[in-house]
Amino acid sequence: MEAFGQQLLAGVGTGSIYAIVALALAVIYQATHHVNFAQGEMAMFSTYLAWVLIQAGVPYWAAFLVTVAASFVMGAVLELVVIRPLRDAPDLSMVVVFIGLLVTFHGMAGWLFGYDSHDFPSPFANLPWGFPQLLSAHQAGSIALTFFLVALLFAFFYRTSLGLKMRAVAQNRVSSQLVGISVGKMLMLGWGLAGAIGAVSGLLVAPMVFLDPSMMMGAVLYAFAGALLGGIGNPAGAVVGGFLVGISENLLGTYVVGTDLKLSIALLLIVVVLIFAPDGLFGRRVVTRV
Repeated sequence: MEAFGQQLLAGVGTGSIYAIVALALAVIYQATHHVNFAQGEMAMFSTYLAWVLIQAGVPYWAAFLVTVAASFVMGAVLELVVIRPLRDAPDLSMVVVFIGLLVTFHGMAGWLFGYDSHDFPSPFANLPWGFPQLLSAHQAGSIALTFFLVALLFAFFYRTSLGLKMRAVAQNRVSSQLVGISVGKMLMLGWGLAGAIGAVSGLLVAPMVFLDPSMMMGAVLYAFAGALLGGIGNPAGAVVGGFLVGISENLLGTYVVGTDLKLSIALLLIVVVLIFAPDGLFGRRVVTRV
């Protein structure tokens, strides 16, 4: 029973990473109704920026803040330069664009930083933590940071006028324009927020694996499964889904399918959710009269 509890808590720790990536996917989907397949590569690229700053002697938390801010700007610029001109393009064209962004960021990281693996420091490694047998200090810190981030975003979306405008644009762009809301600015803000959230996820993933251009591929797949499970149009649901996937992956991978087949859990979950509950556990079905 003790071993089961340890695996459960470890799944919560891993799920906190998936939850943050799923949150970034949900924020972009809510704003644009498209899935950003390049979200993981953007997070990876941001992590390399932090690594460069840390190697240059910048303190970790200063590098963290600079990276998050730079990633916010990167996301906003991508929306303005790449996504906005294709706003009325067919869905298939947008899928190709996102795949192109994925390949571009992956190639740029390899070209600029190389394909060798690097150690990445954890900001929580030296903090006092009394239960290392249950969770590592990094996992505990990741869980706390995830809940803090979710609370911050909840306050932003539901307690600020800017957040209310973003929610209005996500629900009905035409009506938002009629009441004077700048849809373009809100979409830029949504992409900026997703870029910043993705950067946080990359900074939390890197200490658990080695920093290299492929480090986010597995995490994004699990996060995508979590976002679909919780409801990709519902950021809070996507976070819950990310935690559920992390717990399921750890328990099923340990006691049922084995570690070699853990990735298949995410793939199977995606298929099952798309077949039986395409709106997710907390998604909202939208009915359009024609």
